[in-house]
Amino acid sequence: MTVATVNNGDMIRMQKMSGDFEQKHPGISLDWVTMEENILRQKVTTDIATKGGQYDIMTIGNYEVRIWAKQGWLVPLDDLGDDYDAADIMPAIREGLTYEGTLYAAPFYGESSMVMYRTDLFEAAGLTMPEDPTWAFIGEAARALTDTENEVYGICLRGKAGWGENMAFITSLGHSMGARWFDMDWQPQFDQPIWTDTLQFYVDLMTDAGPPGASTNGFNENLALFQSGKCAMWIDATVAASFVTDPKESQVADSVGFALAPHGGTDKHGSWLWSWNLAVPASTEHADAAKAFIAWATSKDYTTMVAEVDGWANVPPGTRTSLYENPEYREAAAFADMTLRSINAADQADPTVDPVPYIGGQWVGIPEFQGLGTAVGQQFSAALAGRVSVDQALENAQRFTEREMKKGGYIE
Repeated sequence: MTVATVNNGDMIRMQKMSGDFEQKHPGISLDWVTMEENILRQKVTTDIATKGGQYDIMTIGNYEVRIWAKQGWLVPLDDLGDDYDAADIMPAIREGLTYEGTLYAAPFYGESSMVMYRTDLFEAAGLTMPEDPTWAFIGEAARALTDTENEVYGICLRGKAGWGENMAFITSLGHSMGARWFDMDWQPQFDQPIWTDTLQFYVDLMTDAGPPGASTNGFNENLALFQSGKCAMWIDATVAASFVTDPKESQVADSVGFALAPHGGTDKHGSWLWSWNLAVPASTEHADAAKAFIAWATSKDYTTMVAEVDGWANVPPGTRTSLYENPEYREAAAFADMTLRSINAADQADPTVDPVPYIGGQWVGIPEFQGLGTAVGQQFSAALAGRVSVDQALENAQRFTEREMKKGGYIE
């Protein structure tokens, strides 16, 4: 079987450990195709939409699951074995993977977003990170902590263009400030003043306190920067916590603190809800074998195996209720409570201040969003790089989004 997955640390670990699965299933061998996340999304979307049959197991997000299940593109996963315990999957995560009462993907790890910060730098500067910070505080602290002579930057944020890269962060930021993609009549909102305020805040913050070349940095690039001590703060996926606190990988492992994703003075945080999941395309000829692998990789037994090899702090987080009830995990993972609080704070059904016709914290739950998010993300990345102004980027985003929504029949 061919497994398509993303080049994140937890998936790399899964590939290394997959020999255990092959030993238990001697008739099955695995071929791995590991890609950067923008490329993965393009490849698996093309393959499943054309029924290409290139992959037997796909790593997809909770954005795709219900849309693809409705299209009949995914194999149901309602028979992963008597001991699989699907009821143990966290309700917020399970809901996003269920269509008409049936599970269509199994979560490998789940996440929200939060602030990761250098406690040593905060202490030296006489700053205290609130548990529930505002964007105004984040902006002030980032500028105060920037030390370009020593290559320490106040904040690292996603700038790489992509609907799941910079737009994951910027959409969440916008939602927490009162911006929205669409009003209740599906009219695009990038021509509204709140979007100007949001994007200008982001560009100014990164210009004043971000690292050079930020417009090409995604999750993995910012992870490397933070681990090497070059970021005072990083706001990104909660799953990063185990990597920034691992002394084998992180130079700052003993001085990392955590806080909720910031808010803009409202009750909406810049939190997202995401899971990387394993799913079986309907085009596969090996559905039973694929389901056997998914049952292995997303089981409680797999979690225990990772703990035995790499320690409890490094197990895939954010998917099972039982993990957060496990005292060994909570003792080993200083970030466990904040991860759980962040996941519980994310509200996909009501993500922003004003009403919206869509679900999704860092994405919009319509099929067109992949194209829309990528195109708008390119404009916003160009604004960060200084190739276009904030006003021009928003004007271009508004024009493109209006055109696509008319094509889709959402507006006239």
